[in-house]
Amino acid sequence: MKNDGSSPLLLGIESSCDDTSAAVVARDALRSNVVSSQRVHAGFGGVVPELASRAHQRLIVPVVEAALEEAGVTRADLDAVAVTYGPGLAGSLLVGLSFAKAFAFGLGVPLVGVNHLEGHIYSVFIEPPAPPFPYLCLVVSGGHTELVLVEEGFRHTRLGRTRDDAAGEAFDKVAKLLGLGYPGGPEIDRLAATGDPAFRTFPRTRLPGFDFSFSGIKTSVLYYLNKFSEEERAALLTNRLPDLAAAFQQAVVDMLIDPLRRAVRETGARHVAVVGGVSANTALRAAAETLGREEGFGLYMPPLAYCMDNAAMIAVTGRFKLEAGLTSPLTLTAEPGLALR
Repeated sequence: MKNDGSSPLLLGIESSCDDTSAAVVARDALRSNVVSSQRVHAGFGGVVPELASRAHQRLIVPVVEAALEEAGVTRADLDAVAVTYGPGLAGSLLVGLSFAKAFAFGLGVPLVGVNHLEGHIYSVFIEPPAPPFPYLCLVVSGGHTELVLVEEGFRHTRLGRTRDDAAGEAFDKVAKLLGLGYPGGPEIDRLAATGDPAFRTFPRTRLPGFDFSFSGIKTSVLYYLNKFSEEERAALLTNRLPDLAAAFQQAVVDMLIDPLRRAVRETGARHVAVVGGVSANTALRAAAETLGREEGFGLYMPPLAYCMDNAAMIAVTGRFKLEAGLTSPLTLTAEPGLALR
């Protein structure tokens, strides 16, 4: 180790989509977490890959420098560099990965490639309390919805996944139908707080096992809106928008909680984590807390700041991998379609 050996320092880098982030973590604490979000995509209704990669190129150096300064460390203090290498946008991943490889090579420290989904899974270790192993983890992010059994020694068993759209995609697509901005999830959550979820009962898709499906709920909202004339639809969106948001949100939450409940009962899990961008949703957090009380398990959710994409979760995951002896060669390549292993 390059420092005194008592608390190895890792630099984490995250650039899988439209957030450029760098963090410094030690065994005892998170030292810094700097996130630069790209606002340029809002007018396009989604992330534009070319704009995202160009923004990462501009931001990666100042963001890393800010993370080191905030942590009160220098480059020479670092013991390893952890970086997201997939899944994500190819151009965005390449910016962060190329920088991390050059940085690690220049410092003569190990490179640790991190799966973005692993980052979410271990985000509950950024701040205490953290779950003991094994624990059941519901990963609910913009592009992924999975149920994973997490065991000590960096071992993961995927129990269920979405067969089509992820929950986060459903939020964004329905938000667009409702005339809301991007990202849609926070807007729907805000509106639903004053809405009536009983306004409309949208059908819930329930699959055998622990798999999910969210394409049907999106289509149900579309068909419902298309029943109205242009004038009626405009009046509905003006007068009952919070109710529509609440009804849709409740359907999505129910479709997430039902497989989680069945997985808890079937596996006997006593510790459960809910992570990813959608885990910031207030209705989902409340439903998970209720389920925890009903089923008697310990519930762990990251603070809101660590639900979204961030480098703190990449650095913490890199620490787990480093302790397990899992480092990466400098030939590591970006894998946009990387699955959980």
